[in-house]
Amino acid sequence: MSLNMVALQGKFGKNPDLRYTGSGKAVLSGTLAVDRNFKNANGEKETDWINIVVWGKQAETIANYFKKGDEIIVTGSIQVRSYDDKQGNKRYVTEINVNGFSFTSGRKSEGKQQSQQADPFAGKGNIIDVKDDDLPF
Repeated sequence: MSLNMVALQGKFGKNPDLRYTGSGKAVLSGTLAVDRNFKNANGEKETDWINIVVWGKQAETIANYFKKGDEIIVTGSIQVRSYDDKQGNKRYVTEINVNGFSFTSGRKSEGKQQSQQADPFAGKGNIIDVKDDDLPF
């Protein structure tokens, strides 16, 4: 038996890059800044920069709702692929093949915090501006 599952919460280090294959399938690539759960010897938190790839409708949805600095939760699996660079050297890339994502509780947009909520039944995300006065507690 083998198990390859990943769950990450991080922020986009740059705007996600949405492209389309020759057959018209959407593919998004991006890099998430994910803080480690501990501090180094100097008492500072370290950050890992993790590459992600997302396919299809989810790729288009993420491209529509996320930009540099926005936080996201992704689930998926680790994949390692290789290619030959221009000099003929074999290069390896490790990335997360995302099969699910969630909006988090906040997003920086024009100095305001906004809450995002994905509609699991419609299969597309909605942005809802929630103020403290709107909360029942």
